[in-house]
Amino acid sequence: MKITIVSVGKLKEKYLKQGIEEYVKRLGAYANMNIIEVPDEKAPETMSEKEQEEVKRKEGERILSKISQDDYVISLEIKGEMLTSEKLADKIEQLMLHGKSKITFVIGGSLGLSNEVMQRSNYALSFSKMTFPHQLMRLILVEQVYRSFRIMKDEPYHK
Repeated sequence: MKITIVSVGKLKEKYLKQGIEEYVKRLGAYANMNIIEVPDEKAPETMSEKEQEEVKRKEGERILSKISQDDYVISLEIKGEMLTSEKLADKIEQLMLHGKSKITFVIGGSLGLSNEVMQRSNYALSFSKMTFPHQLMRLILVEQVYRSFRIMKDEPYHK
């Protein structure tokens, strides 16, 4: 199983990097994890709706350039489906059973995902109705993917 996370923006915070590295290391027993960072667009505080769409479009092009045709794409979206950890584990397990050996999770930038990325997505996943910084979301996602594999293997961790 190959799992990729395509995320907008460079991770700068040391504590987040350390947490992600730890979970990626733990995940090595179950899957090959690859994290791809694409540059974010400079976005001033005040922008018109058209300018915001242009920022998302440019970031979206960068995201889509990192996705293969045979990737099963799960986009993280506020309007996506919310799952328990057990249901996420079931989702990943079902994908594996149906021959989907490459799963790509997509985390957008501060303005979210472009329509093109959302259209390419096979499944929209939401972790909460709240908005999280996309850098923190990367750590949460890696932890939940690791937790999913522990659940699938019926190993203690998810209690």
